[in-house]
Amino acid sequence: MSGLPHGPDRSPLRVLHILRHPMGGLFRHVCDLVEGQQEAGVMTGVLCAEPPPGNTVSRAMLQKLERHCGLGLHIVPMGRLPGIGDFRTLERIGDIARRLRPDILHGHGAKGGAYARLLPRRHSAIRLYTPHGGALHYSGLSPTGAVFLAMERLLKSRADGFIFESSFSQRAYDEKIGRPSAASIVIPNGVRPDEFVAVEADKGAADFVFIGELRRLKGVSVLIDALSGMKARASLAIVGSGPDEAEFRTQTNRLSPPADVTFLGPMPAREAFRWGRVVVMPSLAESLPYVALEAIAAGKPFIATDVGAMSEVFGPDAGALLPPGDVAALRQALEEACEDCKTLSEQAVRLQARVRSDFSTQRMVGDVLSFYERLVASHAQSRKKAAGGRAVPEASLRN
Repeated sequence: MSGLPHGPDRSPLRVLHILRHPMGGLFRHVCDLVEGQQEAGVMTGVLCAEPPPGNTVSRAMLQKLERHCGLGLHIVPMGRLPGIGDFRTLERIGDIARRLRPDILHGHGAKGGAYARLLPRRHSAIRLYTPHGGALHYSGLSPTGAVFLAMERLLKSRADGFIFESSFSQRAYDEKIGRPSAASIVIPNGVRPDEFVAVEADKGAADFVFIGELRRLKGVSVLIDALSGMKARASLAIVGSGPDEAEFRTQTNRLSPPADVTFLGPMPAREAFRWGRVVVMPSLAESLPYVALEAIAAGKPFIATDVGAMSEVFGPDAGALLPPGDVAALRQALEEACEDCKTLSEQAVRLQARVRSDFSTQRMVGDVLSFYERLVASHAQSRKKAAGGRAVPEASLRN
């Protein structure tokens, strides 16, 4: 993949990615983009908050990411919920943007997308937004959801382009926010070729393993309830950390008879796959989760709920997806996996072939760069028309 020229002097494209939390699938997505864009000759930078204390996985990923950031890695305090501190954060982001002079500000998630779009228009960079689920998970019927969705509607017109990682996210945006006011495209998340090497469970591994952020939205409590009512005793390894971890530990400790559940803390996904024979994703809501693509690429038998874009991933096997929040349906799937894993193993082979074909990092990076190029060309043409047909100097496109 060759680098993208920009303007008369053919200087490299400059892209600044903005996100809040450097963890989970959104962070993995940004890391893959940055690495691929650097290989393509693009100058990239990342602006994000400090990772949670004790999360060594995120810190290690940040250190690796920094090596690919020609425009640097910039740590700025960011709160999850809107607050007075956002004004100071936006000012700091503006200072960094003025210094780096990016051609593109690419905001990821609700908070990163808000910062990218709220910068004053004197920062003439093109503003791109990828929701990654974010505010789209909320219902407008809840007070918090109403606030987040109202903010999205207010910011809709400030984006110059939208990238959705799934058709599901695009539909959710259309339904909850309205049709995008600028160019938009669906570009699925992807996994690397080396991730298709099979990962076998270790000797003595648990029957099932959950991998993800420990919060209610991920369906962890549903999984614990389903496990506790199984006819035969089964074991579960829980990998990850999050705001509701204490609640899930308490739930586990109160079970009678006691359940065989082990909390292992965060670790890389491929390392976590060794801790269980079957990967379970019992989410109540998702967009296009990386852990699903990673587990399928690794050849793991996989049980998941019918949320977000999972039907897009499963394709012809979408009938195997479970209704979210249904303890009885999940318990039955767990029991069937314990009795005979042949059906899940055969499905794993089909899903791996589908992900290999349709969800590659190379395709994702290439399609994103092509969309950047399209927006840059359109932006330059608009500037030229506004200048009365005269060519706009390269410096004026970046100042």
